[in-house]
Amino acid sequence: MIIAVAGKGGTGKTLVSALLIHFISKKNSKLLAVDADPDSNLPEALGVKVEKTLGAVRELFQVSRDEMGTMNKEQWLEGKIYEVVCECDGYDLLVMGRPEGEGCYCFANSLLRGILKKLMRHYDYIVVDSEAGLEHFSRKTIDSADYVIIVTDSSKKGLTTAKRIKELMAELKINVKDVFLVANKVNREAMEKIKKFADDENLKILEFLPYDEEVVKIDVEGLPVTALSENSEVYKRVKKIVDFFLEVVA
Repeated sequence: MIIAVAGKGGTGKTLVSALLIHFISKKNSKLLAVDADPDSNLPEALGVKVEKTLGAVRELFQVSRDEMGTMNKEQWLEGKIYEVVCECDGYDLLVMGRPEGEGCYCFANSLLRGILKKLMRHYDYIVVDSEAGLEHFSRKTIDSADYVIIVTDSSKKGLTTAKRIKELMAELKINVKDVFLVANKVNREAMEKIKKFADDENLKILEFLPYDEEVVKIDVEGLPVTALSENSEVYKRVKKIVDFFLEVVA
């Protein structure tokens, strides 16, 4: 099962991704976590340190390709890619990272697309923390997923991005079984606004996550989101999301 988490930056996309990974990793399943955002906030949210990224592979490829001789480029890259996968407690983690120097992310995006196709057969679950906005969909880095979770807040920009992601997925014919909406940092008034938005856009609301002082506190202190207490309402509600995917959807 591949779950891609998308949305505007700052809505809580990485928070949701990290907690999904945290809960799924406790279910004794083979799990691959993918940080597909060049800003690479997922390792910090999970409380792990990553030494190598896909961005680093790109740089190494640029300086090493003349030394490959007769070695097949794809074989060389595949070998380096497996070096980049970080074995964490209960899951593996692959980080896209930010390439050094000038240049676009086309090579890293192409690598990520190819890697996911090669790696997915080795895992029961793959959770992808997508780049903020529409980039991975417009580049078709993610060209298929079982489920897409769009995270939004009640802001106009957050809702507009959610709408555009849904429209772009349809336009590009991204292969998905279903698309869900998770609303973050909402109060009762915001809930009504988002319910109307979801009805208008024919989106299924998976969960409402309230504003949580504990989430703010661990962010300020630089702690991983996995440090949230079991009494946290956000913690409990994301756990419900995981239970839904593992028990109802699966």
